Amino acid sequence: MLNNLNLGDMLGEIQKKAQEFQEENSDKQFTSKSGGGMVSVTMNGSNEVIDIEIDDSLLEDKESMQILLISAINDTVKMVEEDRKQSALKMVGGMNPFGDMKN
Repeated sequence: MLNNLNLGDMLGEIQKKAQEFQEENSDKQFTSKSGGGMVSVTMNGSNEVIDIEIDDSLLEDKESMQILLISAINDTVKMVEEDRKQSALKMVGGMNPFGDMKN
């Protein structure tokens, strides 16, 4: 049943797909807004913040700005994590670790 299982080939394929996955993620961008768009945070697929926009009206209200910034960052991190999960499922979904299951 497992005669066609070649772990070396399978591991090589996993490594190749993981590298492609990592390269694709670094190019993706995710943006979340809070406070009706008063704060905007953009991250790439590598969880790096690449842009933050803050409405000038918040510059006088440090506490509100902090709350909105935390909210936008947390929402963006969740977006990145969800995208990673979906991409990982797609990556693994096409692989059959048991080869041809014919007897």
